[in-house]
Amino acid sequence: MRKASLGTLFLTVALDLLGFGLVIPFLPGVARQLGAGDLVAALTGTVYSLMQFLLVPVWGRLSDRVGRRPVLLGSIGATAVGMAWLGFADTLPMLFAARLFSGAATANIAVAQAYIADVTTPERRARGMGLIGMAFGLGFILGPFFGGELSRIPVLGRPGALPAFAAAALSLVNLALAAVTLPESLPPERRARAHGGEAKTPGHRISPFDLDGIRRALALPDVGRAIAINFILIFWFAGFEQTFRLFTDDGFHLTAQGTGRLLGLVGVVSALVQGGLIGRLTRRAGEARLLAVGLFVLAAGFVLLGAAPAIAAAPRAALGAASVLIAVGSGLVSPSVSSYVSRRAGPDAQGLTLGTL
Repeated sequence: MRKASLGTLFLTVALDLLGFGLVIPFLPGVARQLGAGDLVAALTGTVYSLMQFLLVPVWGRLSDRVGRRPVLLGSIGATAVGMAWLGFADTLPMLFAARLFSGAATANIAVAQAYIADVTTPERRARGMGLIGMAFGLGFILGPFFGGELSRIPVLGRPGALPAFAAAALSLVNLALAAVTLPESLPPERRARAHGGEAKTPGHRISPFDLDGIRRALALPDVGRAIAINFILIFWFAGFEQTFRLFTDDGFHLTAQGTGRLLGLVGVVSALVQGGLIGRLTRRAGEARLLAVGLFVLAAGFVLLGAAPAIAAAPRAALGAASVLIAVGSGLVSPSVSSYVSRRAGPDAQGLTLGTL
C-alpha cells in the first residue's frame, strides 16, 4: 500500500503544480488587458500566495482531525472550480476572486507532507519528502512552457482562457485518480480531536493563526531553528525568482526564451537531486548535515550569481554555473528541513508542525 500511496501522491502533487504552472505566463498580461497597472497585475500572484499562507496551517490541522484523504480530495476538487472560474474571468474583480479562491484551494502542501510522514519510516522520510519536491519541480518545468503555448490560442475571445480551462481539466483528472487510488493514511485512533472527547488535543482550532498550536510546534526540540532557516531561505529565494528575469535582461541581455530555458535547467537539476539523490545522501549524512551542506552550496551559488555579470571572460557560463549551484542547494535543503522537522513531531501533529513550517 505504501508504494501505491507514494506514487499516487506524487502524481497528485505533480498535476496540481502543472495546473498552477499553466497559468503563470499569461496572468499579468490578462490583468493588464483588463485595465490593471504593473503593480496590480503583479498582485495576481501575491493574493494567491497570501491565501496559501493563511490556509496551509488550517488544512494541515484539519487533516490531523479528519484524515488526509478527504482534505486532499476536497482541495483538488476546489482547484478545478478555481481554475475554471479563472478561465471565465472577464473583469479585474472576477480575476482576483478566482485567484483568491484558487490559492485557498491549493494550500494542501502540509497535508501532502503529512501523508508522506504517515506512510514512511523515519529513515526513508527524506526520500518521500524529496518526491514532493520532485513533483513541484516537474510542475514548474512543464507548466509554464505549455501554458505559454496554449495562451496563443484564444478561447471566448481571451488568450489566457485555454490554459486555465486546461488546468481545470487536469484537476478533474487528478481528482478521479486520487479518489480511486489514494487510500487514507491516518487511522482514526491517531487523529487529534478539536472538540470534545477525552482525547481532546490543544492547538487544533480551525483558524488561520492558531498561536497556541504554533507555540507547540516551535517548542519541539530544534524545530524553531529549522523553521527560521526555512523562512529565511524561502524569503530570499522568492526574491530571486521575482527579479531573475530583470537580472538576466540587464546583466546578460538574455531573451525571455533564454531565461525560461535557464529556469528549466534549475527545475530539472533540483528535481533530480530531490527525487534521485536525497534518500541515499540522507542515509549517509543525516538531515542536519545535509541541510548545512545545502545551505553552503546555496550561498556559493548566490555569490557567484551576483558576481557573474562582472566575469568578463564568460559571464553567461558563470550565470549557468550559479544557477546549477542554486538548484543543487535548494534540492538538498527543502526535503532535508521538512524531514528534519517531521522526525521531531509526534504522529498526531504532523499536519500542524509541517503547516507551521
